[in-house]
Amino acid sequence: MAKNFWYGKKVFVTGHTGFKGAWLAFILNHFGAQVTGYALEPPTSPNLFELIKLDKEIFSVTGDVRDFDRLKKIFDASSPEVVFHLAAQPIVLEGYKNPAATYSTNVMGTVNILECVRQSSTVKSFLNVTTDKVYRNNEWAWGYRETDTLDGIDPYSNSKSCSELVTACYRRSFFDDREVAISTARAGNVIGGGDFAAFRIIPDCVRAALNGEKIFVRNPNSIRPYQHVLEPLFAYMMIAEAQYDDKKFSDCYNVGPDERDCVTTGDLVKIFCERWGEGLTWEILSTNLPREANFLKLDCSKIKSVFDWSPRLEISAAIEKVVEWTKIYRAGENLSAYMERQIKIFSEDKQ
Repeated sequence: MAKNFWYGKKVFVTGHTGFKGAWLAFILNHFGAQVTGYALEPPTSPNLFELIKLDKEIFSVTGDVRDFDRLKKIFDASSPEVVFHLAAQPIVLEGYKNPAATYSTNVMGTVNILECVRQSSTVKSFLNVTTDKVYRNNEWAWGYRETDTLDGIDPYSNSKSCSELVTACYRRSFFDDREVAISTARAGNVIGGGDFAAFRIIPDCVRAALNGEKIFVRNPNSIRPYQHVLEPLFAYMMIAEAQYDDKKFSDCYNVGPDERDCVTTGDLVKIFCERWGEGLTWEILSTNLPREANFLKLDCSKIKSVFDWSPRLEISAAIEKVVEWTKIYRAGENLSAYMERQIKIFSEDKQ
Protein backbone atom coordinates (compact mmCIF):
# COMPACT_ATOMS: atom_id res chain seq x y z
CA MET A 1 0.00 0.00 0.00
CA ALA A 2 1.09 3.59 -0.64
CA LYS A 3 2.26 5.09 2.64
CA ASN A 4 -0.15 8.01 2.71
CA PHE A 5 -3.08 6.71 0.64
CA TRP A 6 -5.47 6.35 3.56
CA TYR A 7 -4.69 9.66 5.23
CA GLY A 8 -7.83 11.81 5.10
CA LYS A 9 -9.83 9.26 3.08
CA LYS A 10 -13.49 9.01 4.02
CA VAL A 11 -14.14 5.34 4.70
CA PHE A 12 -17.42 3.61 5.60
CA VAL A 13 -17.17 0.27 7.44
CA THR A 14 -20.18 -1.93 8.17
CA GLY A 15 -19.78 -4.41 11.01
CA HIS A 16 -17.13 -2.35 12.81
CA THR A 17 -18.18 -3.64 16.25
CA GLY A 18 -17.29 -7.23 15.34
CA PHE A 19 -13.86 -8.79 15.74
CA LYS A 20 -12.55 -8.23 12.19
CA GLY A 21 -14.45 -4.99 11.76
CA ALA A 22 -12.98 -3.48 14.93
CA TRP A 23 -9.47 -4.44 13.87
CA LEU A 24 -10.06 -2.94 10.40
CA ALA A 25 -11.48 0.32 11.75
CA PHE A 26 -8.57 0.54 14.19
CA ILE A 27 -6.02 0.04 11.38
CA LEU A 28 -7.71 2.58 9.11
CA ASN A 29 -7.76 5.11 11.94
CA HIS A 30 -4.08 4.35 12.57
CA PHE A 31 -3.34 5.35 8.97
CA GLY A 32 -5.30 8.59 9.26
CA ALA A 33 -8.57 7.70 7.54
CA GLN A 34 -11.83 9.39 8.51
CA VAL A 35 -13.80 6.29 9.50
CA THR A 36 -17.55 5.98 9.89
CA GLY A 37 -18.67 2.67 11.35
CA TYR A 38 -22.21 1.30 11.10
CA ALA A 39 -23.13 -1.85 13.02
CA LEU A 40 -25.22 -3.45 15.70
CA GLU A 41 -24.05 -3.38 19.30
CA PRO A 42 -20.96 -5.53 19.88
CA PRO A 43 -21.96 -9.21 19.58
CA THR A 44 -20.07 -10.48 22.63
CA SER A 45 -19.09 -9.44 26.11
CA PRO A 46 -16.23 -8.76 26.44
CA ASN A 47 -15.52 -7.45 22.95
CA LEU A 48 -12.64 -5.78 21.14
CA PHE A 49 -14.65 -2.69 20.16
CA GLU A 50 -15.19 -1.66 23.78
CA LEU A 51 -11.84 -2.87 25.09
CA ILE A 52 -9.93 -0.51 22.78
CA LYS A 53 -12.54 2.30 23.14
CA LEU A 54 -12.95 2.47 19.38
CA ASP A 55 -16.02 4.70 19.71
CA LYS A 56 -13.67 7.44 20.93
CA GLU A 57 -11.47 7.14 17.83
CA ILE A 58 -13.96 6.94 14.95
CA PHE A 59 -17.53 8.05 14.22
CA SER A 60 -19.52 5.03 15.37
CA VAL A 61 -23.22 4.57 14.62
CA THR A 62 -25.44 1.80 15.95
CA GLY A 63 -27.64 0.43 13.19
CA ASP A 64 -28.82 -2.66 11.34
CA VAL A 65 -27.83 -3.18 7.69
CA ARG A 66 -31.33 -4.55 7.16
CA ASP A 67 -32.71 -1.07 7.95
CA PHE A 68 -32.15 0.56 4.57
CA ASP A 69 -33.50 4.01 5.44
CA ARG A 70 -31.24 4.42 8.47
CA LEU A 71 -28.26 2.91 6.68
CA LYS A 72 -28.65 5.28 3.73
CA LYS A 73 -29.07 8.33 5.95
CA ILE A 74 -25.79 7.63 7.77
CA PHE A 75 -24.07 6.55 4.56
CA ASP A 76 -25.01 9.71 2.65
CA ALA A 77 -24.03 11.95 5.55
CA SER A 78 -20.55 10.42 5.62
CA SER A 79 -19.97 10.83 1.84
CA PRO A 80 -17.53 7.90 1.73
CA GLU A 81 -14.92 7.33 -0.94
CA VAL A 82 -14.17 3.75 0.13
CA VAL A 83 -16.61 1.20 1.58
CA PHE A 84 -15.82 -2.06 3.38
CA HIS A 85 -18.81 -4.35 3.98
CA LEU A 86 -18.20 -6.72 6.90
CA ALA A 87 -21.59 -6.70 8.65
CA ALA A 88 -22.87 -10.27 8.78
CA GLN A 89 -24.18 -13.11 10.86
CA PRO A 90 -20.84 -14.98 10.83
CA ILE A 91 -21.38 -18.21 12.79
CA VAL A 92 -22.16 -21.54 11.11
CA LEU A 93 -24.06 -23.01 14.07
CA GLU A 94 -26.08 -19.81 14.52
CA GLY A 95 -27.07 -20.13 10.86
CA TYR A 96 -28.60 -23.52 11.61
CA LYS A 97 -30.47 -22.07 14.61
CA ASN A 98 -31.74 -18.92 12.87
CA PRO A 99 -31.56 -19.41 9.10
CA ALA A 100 -34.08 -16.70 8.18
CA ALA A 101 -32.23 -14.03 10.17
CA THR A 102 -28.93 -15.23 8.70
CA TYR A 103 -30.19 -14.88 5.13
CA SER A 104 -31.84 -11.55 5.89
CA THR A 105 -28.63 -10.07 7.27
CA ASN A 106 -26.14 -11.61 4.88
CA VAL A 107 -28.12 -11.25 1.66
CA MET A 108 -30.40 -8.24 2.07
CA GLY A 109 -27.74 -6.46 4.09
CA THR A 110 -25.49 -6.76 1.04
CA VAL A 111 -28.26 -5.54 -1.25
CA ASN A 112 -28.83 -2.52 0.99
CA ILE A 113 -25.21 -1.42 1.18
CA LEU A 114 -24.83 -1.87 -2.58
CA GLU A 115 -27.95 0.25 -3.09
CA CYS A 116 -26.27 2.97 -1.04
CA VAL A 117 -23.18 2.70 -3.24
CA ARG A 118 -25.29 2.69 -6.41
CA GLN A 119 -27.01 5.90 -5.39
CA SER A 120 -23.80 7.59 -4.21
CA SER A 121 -21.77 10.16 -6.12
CA THR A 122 -18.70 9.86 -3.89
CA VAL A 123 -17.81 6.16 -3.67
CA LYS A 124 -14.95 4.95 -5.84
CA SER A 125 -14.07 1.63 -4.18
CA PHE A 126 -16.28 -1.03 -2.58
CA LEU A 127 -15.17 -4.34 -1.07
CA ASN A 128 -17.54 -7.03 0.19
CA VAL A 129 -15.84 -9.38 2.66
CA THR A 130 -17.17 -12.95 2.47
CA THR A 131 -15.62 -16.31 3.34
CA ASP A 132 -13.88 -19.42 2.01
CA LYS A 133 -17.12 -21.27 2.78
CA VAL A 134 -18.88 -19.77 -0.26
CA TYR A 135 -17.63 -22.65 -2.42
CA ARG A 136 -19.41 -25.95 -3.02
CA ASN A 137 -17.26 -28.15 -0.82
CA ASN A 138 -16.27 -31.35 -2.60
CA GLU A 139 -13.63 -32.26 0.02
CA TRP A 140 -10.97 -31.86 -2.66
CA ALA A 141 -7.29 -32.20 -1.78
CA TRP A 142 -6.56 -28.96 -3.65
CA GLY A 143 -7.60 -25.39 -2.95
CA TYR A 144 -10.69 -23.74 -4.36
CA ARG A 145 -10.25 -21.11 -7.05
CA GLU A 146 -12.36 -18.05 -7.71
CA THR A 147 -13.87 -19.75 -10.76
CA ASP A 148 -15.21 -22.73 -8.78
CA THR A 149 -18.92 -23.13 -8.06
CA LEU A 150 -20.44 -21.04 -5.30
CA ASP A 151 -22.78 -23.22 -3.25
CA GLY A 152 -22.25 -23.11 0.52
CA ILE A 153 -23.70 -26.19 2.21
CA ASP A 154 -25.17 -24.66 5.40
CA PRO A 155 -27.35 -21.52 5.85
CA TYR A 156 -24.45 -19.29 6.85
CA SER A 157 -22.16 -20.44 4.04
CA ASN A 158 -24.96 -20.42 1.48
CA SER A 159 -26.06 -16.93 2.48
CA LYS A 160 -22.50 -15.72 1.86
CA SER A 161 -22.54 -17.46 -1.53
CA CYS A 162 -25.70 -15.46 -2.25
CA SER A 163 -23.94 -12.30 -1.09
CA GLU A 164 -21.21 -12.99 -3.65
CA LEU A 165 -23.79 -13.46 -6.40
CA VAL A 166 -25.58 -10.25 -5.43
CA THR A 167 -22.30 -8.33 -5.60
CA ALA A 168 -21.43 -9.79 -9.01
CA CYS A 169 -24.90 -8.92 -10.30
CA TYR A 170 -24.66 -5.33 -9.10
CA ARG A 171 -21.18 -5.01 -10.62
CA ARG A 172 -22.43 -6.08 -14.04
CA SER A 173 -25.80 -4.35 -13.91
CA PHE A 174 -24.96 -0.95 -12.45
CA PHE A 175 -21.22 -0.28 -12.38
CA ASP A 176 -19.79 -1.43 -15.71
CA ASP A 177 -20.10 2.09 -17.14
CA ARG A 178 -19.21 3.97 -13.92
CA GLU A 179 -15.91 4.76 -12.24
CA VAL A 180 -16.82 2.69 -9.22
CA ALA A 181 -14.82 -0.48 -8.51
CA ILE A 182 -16.66 -3.40 -6.90
CA SER A 183 -14.81 -6.42 -5.46
CA THR A 184 -15.24 -9.31 -3.07
CA ALA A 185 -12.65 -11.00 -0.87
CA ARG A 186 -13.04 -14.59 0.33
CA ALA A 187 -10.95 -15.14 3.43
CA GLY A 188 -10.04 -18.28 5.30
CA ASN A 189 -10.49 -18.80 9.06
CA VAL A 190 -9.23 -15.65 10.75
CA ILE A 191 -7.67 -15.73 14.21
CA GLY A 192 -6.37 -12.95 16.40
CA GLY A 193 -6.53 -11.18 19.71
CA GLY A 194 -9.94 -9.85 20.67
CA ASP A 195 -12.16 -12.57 19.21
CA PHE A 196 -14.59 -13.73 21.90
CA ALA A 197 -17.21 -15.33 19.63
CA ALA A 198 -19.00 -18.55 20.51
CA PHE A 199 -18.40 -21.76 18.52
CA ARG A 200 -14.96 -20.70 17.26
CA ILE A 201 -11.92 -22.70 18.15
CA ILE A 202 -9.45 -19.96 19.11
CA PRO A 203 -11.96 -18.06 21.27
CA ASP A 204 -12.78 -21.42 22.89
CA CYS A 205 -9.07 -21.85 23.59
CA VAL A 206 -8.81 -18.33 25.00
CA ARG A 207 -11.77 -18.80 27.34
CA ALA A 208 -10.41 -22.10 28.63
CA ALA A 209 -6.92 -20.63 29.13
CA LEU A 210 -8.22 -17.58 30.99
CA ASN A 211 -10.34 -19.79 33.25
CA GLY A 212 -7.62 -22.37 33.80
CA GLU A 213 -9.78 -25.08 32.22
CA LYS A 214 -9.25 -27.83 29.69
CA ILE A 215 -10.00 -27.05 26.01
CA PHE A 216 -12.70 -29.19 24.39
CA VAL A 217 -12.42 -29.66 20.60
CA ARG A 218 -15.39 -30.66 18.43
CA ASN A 219 -13.72 -31.54 15.11
CA PRO A 220 -9.99 -32.14 15.68
CA ASN A 221 -9.38 -33.61 12.21
CA SER A 222 -11.05 -30.85 10.18
CA ILE A 223 -8.58 -28.87 8.07
CA ARG A 224 -8.96 -25.10 7.67
CA PRO A 225 -6.90 -22.22 6.19
CA TYR A 226 -6.08 -20.38 9.42
CA GLN A 227 -4.52 -16.91 9.20
CA HIS A 228 -3.82 -14.02 11.56
CA VAL A 229 -6.32 -11.17 11.29
CA LEU A 230 -3.70 -8.71 10.01
CA GLU A 231 -3.18 -10.82 6.88
CA PRO A 232 -6.64 -10.47 5.31
CA LEU A 233 -7.24 -6.93 6.59
CA PHE A 234 -4.11 -5.59 4.95
CA ALA A 235 -5.06 -7.53 1.82
CA TYR A 236 -8.54 -5.95 1.85
CA MET A 237 -6.99 -2.50 2.14
CA MET A 238 -4.54 -3.33 -0.68
CA ILE A 239 -7.39 -4.37 -2.99
CA ALA A 240 -9.50 -1.34 -2.09
CA GLU A 241 -6.58 1.01 -2.70
CA ALA A 242 -5.57 -0.59 -6.00
CA GLN A 243 -9.07 -0.51 -7.48
CA TYR A 244 -9.59 3.05 -6.22
CA ASP A 245 -6.79 4.11 -8.57
CA ASP A 246 -7.54 1.63 -11.37
CA LYS A 247 -10.88 -0.08 -11.88
CA LYS A 248 -9.23 -3.01 -13.70
CA PHE A 249 -8.59 -4.55 -10.27
CA SER A 250 -12.32 -4.86 -9.59
CA ASP A 251 -12.85 -8.62 -9.19
CA CYS A 252 -13.18 -11.43 -6.64
CA TYR A 253 -10.15 -12.67 -4.70
CA ASN A 254 -9.29 -15.51 -2.36
CA VAL A 255 -7.26 -14.37 0.64
CA GLY A 256 -5.74 -17.23 2.59
CA PRO A 257 -2.55 -18.69 4.03
CA ASP A 258 -0.01 -20.87 2.26
CA GLU A 259 -0.71 -24.61 2.21
CA ARG A 260 1.67 -25.27 5.11
CA ASP A 261 -0.69 -23.28 7.35
CA CYS A 262 -3.83 -25.23 6.41
CA VAL A 263 -3.71 -27.34 9.55
CA THR A 264 -6.10 -29.55 11.46
CA THR A 265 -8.03 -28.07 14.35
CA GLY A 266 -6.24 -30.52 16.64
CA ASP A 267 -2.83 -29.27 15.53
CA LEU A 268 -3.99 -25.67 15.94
CA VAL A 269 -5.05 -26.32 19.54
CA LYS A 270 -1.83 -28.20 20.26
CA ILE A 271 0.22 -25.18 19.13
CA PHE A 272 -1.96 -22.88 21.24
CA CYS A 273 -1.39 -25.02 24.34
CA GLU A 274 2.36 -25.05 23.72
CA ARG A 275 2.52 -21.26 23.28
CA TRP A 276 0.28 -20.57 26.28
CA GLY A 277 2.05 -22.91 28.67
CA GLU A 278 0.77 -23.02 32.26
CA GLY A 279 -0.15 -26.71 31.85
CA LEU A 280 -3.00 -26.00 29.41
CA THR A 281 -4.44 -29.21 27.88
CA TRP A 282 -7.21 -30.28 25.50
CA GLU A 283 -9.40 -33.25 24.62
CA ILE A 284 -11.99 -34.24 22.03
CA LEU A 285 -15.62 -33.38 22.76
CA SER A 286 -18.02 -36.16 21.76
CA THR A 287 -21.32 -34.63 20.64
CA ASN A 288 -23.77 -34.62 17.76
CA LEU A 289 -23.48 -31.34 15.88
CA PRO A 290 -24.75 -30.11 12.48
CA ARG A 291 -22.53 -30.89 9.54
CA GLU A 292 -19.46 -28.79 8.80
CA ALA A 293 -16.88 -29.32 6.09
CA ASN A 294 -13.96 -31.57 7.06
CA PHE A 295 -11.49 -30.27 4.50
CA LEU A 296 -11.35 -26.75 3.12
CA LYS A 297 -8.57 -24.59 1.75
CA LEU A 298 -8.10 -21.83 -0.79
CA ASP A 299 -5.98 -21.44 -3.89
CA CYS A 300 -4.63 -17.89 -3.64
CA SER A 301 -2.70 -17.89 -6.91
CA LYS A 302 -4.81 -15.05 -8.29
CA ILE A 303 -4.15 -12.45 -5.60
CA LYS A 304 -0.49 -13.47 -5.53
CA SER A 305 -0.21 -13.01 -9.30
CA VAL A 306 -2.20 -9.79 -9.59
CA PHE A 307 -0.71 -7.97 -6.59
CA ASP A 308 2.53 -9.85 -5.91
CA TRP A 309 0.98 -10.55 -2.51
CA SER A 310 1.95 -13.30 -0.10
CA PRO A 311 1.06 -14.12 3.52
CA ARG A 312 3.66 -13.16 6.08
CA LEU A 313 2.82 -14.93 9.33
CA GLU A 314 3.04 -18.71 9.51
CA ILE A 315 0.61 -20.43 11.85
CA SER A 316 2.86 -20.65 14.92
CA ALA A 317 3.65 -16.92 14.72
CA ALA A 318 -0.05 -16.14 14.27
CA ILE A 319 -0.99 -18.10 17.39
CA GLU A 320 1.89 -16.51 19.30
CA LYS A 321 0.35 -13.10 18.60
CA VAL A 322 -3.03 -14.32 19.86
CA VAL A 323 -1.39 -15.53 23.07
CA GLU A 324 0.49 -12.23 23.49
CA TRP A 325 -2.69 -10.18 23.03
CA THR A 326 -4.64 -12.36 25.47
CA LYS A 327 -2.01 -12.19 28.20
CA ILE A 328 -1.85 -8.40 27.84
CA TYR A 329 -5.63 -8.38 28.17
CA ARG A 330 -5.45 -10.62 31.25
CA ALA A 331 -2.89 -8.33 32.84
CA GLY A 332 -5.02 -5.23 32.22
CA GLU A 333 -2.31 -3.57 30.12
CA ASN A 334 -2.77 -1.20 27.16
CA LEU A 335 -4.26 -3.22 24.29
CA SER A 336 -4.37 -0.28 21.87
CA ALA A 337 -0.65 0.36 22.29
CA TYR A 338 0.11 -3.31 21.67
CA MET A 339 -2.06 -3.34 18.54
CA GLU A 340 -0.43 -0.15 17.28
CA ARG A 341 2.98 -1.80 17.62
CA GLN A 342 1.83 -4.92 15.79
CA ILE A 343 0.34 -2.85 12.95
CA LYS A 344 3.57 -0.87 12.62
CA ILE A 345 5.71 -4.00 12.56
CA PHE A 346 3.41 -5.75 10.09
CA SER A 347 3.08 -2.77 7.75
CA GLU A 348 6.84 -2.29 7.71
CA ASP A 349 7.31 -6.02 7.00
CA LYS A 350 9.96 -6.50 9.67
CA GLN A 351 8.55 -9.53 11.48
